[in-house]
Formats: sequence, structure tokens, C-alpha cells
Amino acid sequence: METVDVLVVGAGLAGLQTARLLASQGFDVLVCERRSSLDIGIRTTGIFVRRTFEDFALPDRYLGPAVRRVLLYPPSLRAPVELVSSRDEFRVGDMAGIYSQALSETRLAGARVRLGVSYPLKDVKARFTIGADGARSTVARRLGLDVNRHLIIGAEKVFPVSTSAPTFHCVLDPRLAPGYLAWLVDDGQQAHVGLAGLPDRLAAPLPRLLRSFLGGFPNMPTPTGPIHRRGGPIPVGGVLRRIVCPDGLLVGDAAGAVSPLTAGGLDPCMRMSELAAAVTGDYLRTGNTSVLRHYDGTTLRARFRVRLVLRNALSHVRAPAVAEAAFKLLRTPLGRAAAARVFFGDGSFPDA
Repeated sequence: METVDVLVVGAGLAGLQTARLLASQGFDVLVCERRSSLDIGIRTTGIFVRRTFEDFALPDRYLGPAVRRVLLYPPSLRAPVELVSSRDEFRVGDMAGIYSQALSETRLAGARVRLGVSYPLKDVKARFTIGADGARSTVARRLGLDVNRHLIIGAEKVFPVSTSAPTFHCVLDPRLAPGYLAWLVDDGQQAHVGLAGLPDRLAAPLPRLLRSFLGGFPNMPTPTGPIHRRGGPIPVGGVLRRIVCPDGLLVGDAAGAVSPLTAGGLDPCMRMSELAAAVTGDYLRTGNTSVLRHYDGTTLRARFRVRLVLRNALSHVRAPAVAEAAFKLLRTPLGRAAAARVFFGDGSFPDA
């Protein structure tokens, strides 16, 4: 039986960053990942917001061109609301490349990574276990921590394009994407086309809905080359309340660390990983359980009260006519300012 200080379950960005930071503190860290390769089974769209690529040392060669323009469409697709920022607001990452570099940096810091290995590991005993194993976390259940119950399900296709006006297109249509939206992120090099919604209200299987969106959207760029497919569950219920105990903690999607309104999870996973590594390190060095109170899901959750209210309101929009009426407000100066705050605001996941 092998004994380690920390077992990190899941080798996404949250898991790899937490493992790297803990290994840099001198702890014996083992990462296990059920995938045999990190360039398969990618679920995230890879959309990084400005605050993330400003605050973190992301590999620039794996980030696409900047996007400053957003178009918001009602169900009719007529008269979209245009938002343009003076700053670079979004960049879409090549997640296979980003994962590959994160994996190399984690190993260089001294952590060991086992791919193709499922949790729990029968031959490993850990002083502390970190669940970075996604929205339906097995670690959360085994440690008796909270689990995500508010999920949307999404699907996306990615293909190369050649355009000159990078734009983030968002379509709010409850028939197509109930409780969320459909999107096209075109950065001039790649087009990420997807949609997500509440699973019990989807009018058809996701692949069929995605084909419908691809065929009916007027600004769809002409694809050239092979198509990549992604998909999976997205937690939108906010940070879970109980995300730590003396035996372990949760990070990333496993902790519900996703913006309830936009469903963006990359910035939260990066920031929460820093806090998780700091708290875990202090706890393992001191053995003082009071340290774990600094990793409090209820406190983090409180920062998203307004977004949780908006998420609840969005989930109750069922009729296209209601969405069309909402766009009358979005076209006013106040509505445009509110939309710009959501897409371009400096607020993000709370700093550790």
C-alpha cells in the first residue's frame, strides 16, 4: 500500500493546478485521471475571460485571437443587441495544448500523474483527497460532501474558419436552449458552435438541436476541415455549501465553482485552486482543522446572490415571446449597460 500526502482526483485545469501548487510546497502529491490522454474527452469550450488571461500565466501560443464584440439575439434572430468593448474580452484556448503544458508543469513541480486510472485507487492511501473530478464528482459522494443537483447539459462542435471580424454570438431561445443559450464564438480561426439547456426541457436530443442551430443561424461561417465534438453536464447552482472536511475538499466543477449565470468555469477553477492549495497546505502542516474554515462554500456562494437570482429567472423563461419582450429592455441604454456589465465587467470569481 502506497501512502501519499495528497491524492488529486481529476487532471483538468483545477486538478493539475492544485497538484502543482501543493507539490511546489514540498508535499507528496499523486494525481489520478481516468482518461488515458488529456486530449480526449474535453468538455469545456475553452473560453477564457479577460480577467483570467490577465491574472494567470496562460500559454499565449495556445490562446486564439482576442474577441471584443458580442451580439445578443432574440429567438427571432432579428435586430441583435451589439456590445463592443475597448479591451480584449475573450480568448478561446486550445485546451489540448493547455492541458499538455499544465501536465508538464505539474510533473516538473514534483507531482506524479497516473493516466488511465480510476478512483478509488486500491493501492493508495492518502492523508487528504482533493476532488477535481467534475460536475458529478465521485469524491464528493465518498467524502460525504455536497453534490451538484442543478445541472444543464451542453454540446458543441468546433471547426476551423477564416473570418475577419471575431465575434461572440449568443442566442436566447427557450425552444432551442431552455434555461440557457446557444452560442457561436468565432475568433477568426475557429468557430465554437454549441448550446446547452435544462435536460428535462430539451425539445429533442442535443445533436439534433445543434444541427438545427447550425442550419438556421444566419451568421454561421462556412466550416473548412474536420469537426471536433464536445459535451457534458455543467453545474449552475452556484458554489456548493459543504465542500471541505478533514479528509478532503472539492475544486472546480466538483465544487460547483461555475458562474451561475454565464456557466463559465475556467476562471473560477483557476482561482479556487489557489485557495484549495493554500488551505490544504496549512492543514497538512499544522493538523489544525480550524484552518479548513477558510475554504467555506457558503461564503463564496454569497458573492453570487445576484447571479443566482438571474439564473433562476432565466430558467423560468419558457415562451419565445417572453424572451423577445426582454430584448426590448436590452435595447434600452440601461439594458445595454447591464448586458455589458455581465459580459465585460471586471467582476469574476472571488479572489482567494
